[in-house]
Amino acid sequence: MKNLPLHWKIIIGLIIGIIYSIVSSSLGWNKFTQDWIDPFGTIFIRLLKFIAVPLVLFSIIGGVSALPDPSKLGRMGAKTLAAYLTTTVAAVTIGLLLVNTLKPGHYIDEGQRIKNRLKYELWANANPHGKILDHKDYLAKPEYAELAVSAKEAMQAEEHNQTVEERVRAAEAFKDSGPLQFFVDFVPDNIFAALTDSGKMLQVIFFGIFFGVTLLLIPKELSAPVIQVVNGINEVFLKMVELVMQAAPFFVFALMAGVISKMADTPAEVLEIFKGLLSYSLVVLLGLAIMIFLFYPGLITLLVRKLSYSEFFRRISPAQFLAFSTSSSAATLPVTMECVRDNLGVSQNVTNFVLPIGATVNMDGTSLYQAVAVVFLAQMHLVDLTLGQQLTIVLTATLASVGSAAVPSAGLVMMIIVLQSVGLNPAWIAIIFPVDRILDMCRTVVNVTGDATVSSIIAQSEGELNLDVQAG
Repeated sequence: MKNLPLHWKIIIGLIIGIIYSIVSSSLGWNKFTQDWIDPFGTIFIRLLKFIAVPLVLFSIIGGVSALPDPSKLGRMGAKTLAAYLTTTVAAVTIGLLLVNTLKPGHYIDEGQRIKNRLKYELWANANPHGKILDHKDYLAKPEYAELAVSAKEAMQAEEHNQTVEERVRAAEAFKDSGPLQFFVDFVPDNIFAALTDSGKMLQVIFFGIFFGVTLLLIPKELSAPVIQVVNGINEVFLKMVELVMQAAPFFVFALMAGVISKMADTPAEVLEIFKGLLSYSLVVLLGLAIMIFLFYPGLITLLVRKLSYSEFFRRISPAQFLAFSTSSSAATLPVTMECVRDNLGVSQNVTNFVLPIGATVNMDGTSLYQAVAVVFLAQMHLVDLTLGQQLTIVLTATLASVGSAAVPSAGLVMMIIVLQSVGLNPAWIAIIFPVDRILDMCRTVVNVTGDATVSSIIAQSEGELNLDVQAG
């Protein structure tokens, strides 16, 4: 076991965690798991998160201050944003093609779909800004009169879902901000406050770039001691990552055991949750699998020809498995940086610049899932979305992904904005709550794989990719 590669140890931890959670829930040990095992998973995520923010700050300062030509920063930044935008649009497009071709919403019982449709029309009629998108009127049909009464009662019972209301409020606050709010939020008013909030990673990136550029503009005899301190601190945080990762297999076991124990009390209940949303879950998983196993390797094969299909996965697999366990791009960032730099051979300058931006703005998996989820919810409510409305989904999901925090289930808040952009009921997110956590784990793998892919492509274009390094 001692000489086993890290990614195999993490896989073993994952499998043991799943087996344990099935056995423990069968024996009624869920309370014990949540009290005595799950906290170690929480500790693991906290360890990675507290390392991530200062690591990003000092990595960016060190990377920018080491650039021989400041103009290279602008060129690399433009390439990075263009690459991330392209992969996000591709992810949303793949999601829409799959959901329109496979139509997962059509597998829901027809009677339930009609009842859903009646609830949608009741909501649209009661909402001051609501309107029935396809102009059909099921409420007026006499054969649905009895169903309309039960639909009204069901709506009243669903009206006060506290979790949904909290996310709707968060989405409204995001949506009500002005067109330039993104750029306002980019600039910190207090860098120390930004450093204590992982949701403000863009502000940390801005400060790091600004600080690094300023170091380039002052005399070298003044900047050299500062750069030396920054690089020294950066090495300390990198060593911290290495130490934490030695215990990663155990922490991953604790994470998996905790996640499954919180989903339901018995394995049968977990299966029931998935059966109800099986068609939706399979389409999302298929889309994510296409991104991971076809789209990203295709880009690597096309643009980084020396890196083979299997070699690419072997070199980034520790970050992928960790992303699956933590459901957080930000928590996985220190390990992603280590894999990309030490295993893929991307230069430290490119790694330190491209990956922190990716962990913040690149949400390919989240965007794909939002596209599939919104159309699926429309299908199961018998709402036909036009091509124009689906293009609105592409645009909104792409823009919303930039503002989506790199933390578990943040995509649900952004999905409310996407639902509202096409005039659908934001409370529908409650329907997909039960399977969100597992799908969140899978889409985080997509996000992290996308980050690694883009950083490799940028490094190749800048002549800063050394594929002769050996994967650890």
